[in-house]
Amino acid sequence: MSFREITMQDVSEVLRRWQAGQSARRIAREMGIDRKTVGRYVEEAKAAGLVAETTVTEVVARTVGAGVQTRPLPPPSQQWQSLAQRRDQISAWLESARPLRLVRVHELLAREEIAVSYTTLRRYVRRELGWRKKQPTVRLDDPAPGQEAQIDFGLMGTITDEEGQTRKLHALIVTLSSSRHMFVWPTLRQTTEEVCAGLDAAWRFFGGVPRYTILDNPTAMVVRANATDPGLNRSFREYAESRGFFPDTARVRHPKDKARVENQVPYVRERWFAGESFGPRLAEIRRHAETWCRDVAGARVHGTTRRVPGEVYETEERPHMQPAPAAPFDVPLWSTAKVHPDHHVQVQKALYSVPTRFIGKVVEVRADRSSVRLYLGAELVKVHPRATFRPARPRGRCAMSTRSCARRARAGSRSVSLPRGCSTVRCRG
Repeated sequence: MSFREITMQDVSEVLRRWQAGQSARRIAREMGIDRKTVGRYVEEAKAAGLVAETTVTEVVARTVGAGVQTRPLPPPSQQWQSLAQRRDQISAWLESARPLRLVRVHELLAREEIAVSYTTLRRYVRRELGWRKKQPTVRLDDPAPGQEAQIDFGLMGTITDEEGQTRKLHALIVTLSSSRHMFVWPTLRQTTEEVCAGLDAAWRFFGGVPRYTILDNPTAMVVRANATDPGLNRSFREYAESRGFFPDTARVRHPKDKARVENQVPYVRERWFAGESFGPRLAEIRRHAETWCRDVAGARVHGTTRRVPGEVYETEERPHMQPAPAAPFDVPLWSTAKVHPDHHVQVQKALYSVPTRFIGKVVEVRADRSSVRLYLGAELVKVHPRATFRPARPRGRCAMSTRSCARRARAGSRSVSLPRGCSTVRCRG
């Protein structure tokens, strides 16, 4: 018979049936208690001087129950004692930098001729070493409305794209910490461009931007994961500045730092993606996800707050949000390039001129849709219009020799005309 905890009400019922003349076998059968357990309570009642005429009060039941349940425990088994002798070794195996699986620990103990069952080993490490013991959960207070959003990527599954290839479908999930209102942005790539586009779609969906965001650590947003000195992607940092929020990163392997969005990943995978038949067009999948966020996720009763996220957002949080962006963000591309002897750097298969004094130096390049900016440290070296690729006349290196350019620069010429093959109209020396 499986283990069953005996309550004071059970003790009172056992005593009442015993006083009525029922046998221990019948009491055990009708109450679902082991016959030996019934016998122990009856023997304790007799030792306490109970008879058939004694009224079973709560005090009497507590006295009999305490006499049985506080009896000395039997000595540990031989298997338990053998595990206790190897306690330090078992603890080292389970708590090392690369802990062993319990199955492997069982194999190593068997190699040392310690014959214990796997069930006994598991019970021992849980009771004596606290192995995989669940930590107590402390619920944190929700931030003020409009203050915080938590962002995370989650793998949903696979879809077939327009070319007939099987692709992994990820979802950028944005959850507002106060109202629990959420937005899902399906994507096939985890790039900075997709992150910025997904967040812009989320701000349009919410109708506002929060003041702070808690991020996971994908390279599209974070290039150096560190608990005290994280390194943000420079393009994403510019995006945060343009949208007016302050990004903060969660610690690596600390999902509780962003628990409000972490718990939503399996929910989105099960309630939105699983069982659906999506077409190959990503735009249609995104429209379906937005409708689901508004009509299903936003209209449900949240399991923690016991409130409807969409209604809470509209009434309490939306007035505290910053204005949503009106135009898409031009995601810049940051890179480094070395200035070659012909006064040029190559950026995205196009050439851009640089003054003579920077030849041989490595400059930082910021390229967006309209311009290319070259920096050396904190100094802005030069600004060029972004070159467009023309297949009929591809951009090539300057036909003028380096010596000729240098000679003109030494002569004091401040404006050197370049031939048609150069990527710029004028080169200022």
